[in-house]
Amino acid sequence: MALQETVQLARLADDLGYHRFWVAEHHASDALAGCSPEVLLGRLGAETSNIRIGSGGVMLPHYSPYKVAENFKLLQTLYPNRVDLGIGRAPGTDPFTAAALRYGSRVGPEHFPNMVADLQALLNDSDPLTPGMEQARAFPKVSPPPQLWMLGSSEDSALFAARAGLPYNFAYFINPKIRTDIFDLYRQRFQPGPEFQLPRTCLTVFCICAETEKEALELSRSRDLWFLRLLRGNPGPFPGVQEASDYDYSAGELAAIADNRDRCAVGTPELVREKLMGWVESFQLDELMVITITHNPEARRRSYEMLMRVWG
Repeated sequence: MALQETVQLARLADDLGYHRFWVAEHHASDALAGCSPEVLLGRLGAETSNIRIGSGGVMLPHYSPYKVAENFKLLQTLYPNRVDLGIGRAPGTDPFTAAALRYGSRVGPEHFPNMVADLQALLNDSDPLTPGMEQARAFPKVSPPPQLWMLGSSEDSALFAARAGLPYNFAYFINPKIRTDIFDLYRQRFQPGPEFQLPRTCLTVFCICAETEKEALELSRSRDLWFLRLLRGNPGPFPGVQEASDYDYSAGELAAIADNRDRCAVGTPELVREKLMGWVESFQLDELMVITITHNPEARRRSYEMLMRVWG
């Protein structure tokens, strides 16, 4: 059901005029259904016409850069000039599942910078850096290649993106403790790469629009409870509004929710737009990406509809 709702949401985003639609990679989760973004993107590309589709993102340390390049060059061949390849370093799961994904491979997150460099080379039909791979070429050849993005939620990821000459998307919905100059740091350290000559920034934030502020806050309670459980390492299924309302919150949990509330955009469309524009201006963003999760899929779709109506 969740995957079918994702397909419906992608079609809606395409019809509404959104620029990008990304799907994530999560494993061993009973709350998030997307374990294989490249497979899901194959369906989403066929269901949409104009919107860019991409991964938010592929957890590169689990995989061979060669195979990732093949997968996304094939997608770009099927859906020309519409495919984004967002990559990240995080495991996206627990240590046991991460070990199962690597299946004995000793190539871990410490090799991430070199894996990024090899992936860039394979996407652009140039020589990879890793010894023994110099003449490797990923097929099909496609021009332009998929658009490569660095995803992250820390200063390290900003520096990785800058050194690699990649556009940078900061996951504010994951780490709301962003340093105020994170994008300035990225822009200052940016070195032109094979894909981009100039830096490009994007901030991804959690957002819910509803007809009234009260309704929006009620819908957001599900995410509040799920976020608390995520902090404890066991988020479980995404809770409904009633379950979240009935939950007996401790004083510390209420404080954590209140601390995180200012870093989300929840309210009427007009209030949400005002808050989003504040982030665009304060961080001097090139793009803004929103993620809306509600227990009710219809409320999720309405949120995206209302936001686009006021965003213009």
